[in-house]
Amino acid sequence: MGYDPHVPPRQEIPVKPEQFAPTMPAAPIDPAHGIDVRTKFPVARIKRIMQADEDVGKVAQATPTAVAKALELFMIALVSKGAAEAKANRSKRVTAQHLKAGLMKDGTYDFLTDICESIPDEGSKKGRAKSEAKSEDSEDDIAPKKKAKGGKKRKADTSDDSD
Repeated sequence: MGYDPHVPPRQEIPVKPEQFAPTMPAAPIDPAHGIDVRTKFPVARIKRIMQADEDVGKVAQATPTAVAKALELFMIALVSKGAAEAKANRSKRVTAQHLKAGLMKDGTYDFLTDICESIPDEGSKKGRAKSEAKSEDSEDDIAPKKKAKGGKKRKADTSDDSD
């Protein structure tokens, strides 16, 4: 940029973003949002499950692939919502309660409310929380268990004793 006598010193010249890059959409088109998924759902198993239903006739070749991709995108959305809940609660681990909270906040997943009702809330002490509650109540009462030494146990030789 050269010197312009009409621009006062120390004033920036407005620059339009279109000058540098072509117009891009604001949000990425890919629903995975740039998440690299290396594992794929087994298409052959999906096809077998679909054909196990008596009401389903022939299955087109592209159908199990489309179902696998839909399942992959659903899992990305589910885990992302659970991770966001875990971050909001300052937790390092994503639990079933985080997944439940993420699903309950979004009306899109109303069809899962029956399944989510069986998951205990974070406040209740069931499942894994039971062991944590026990350790909180009597942390100093019980001595920690020692790890067993020696590794894998071998079966006793019965051929030596039978002679």
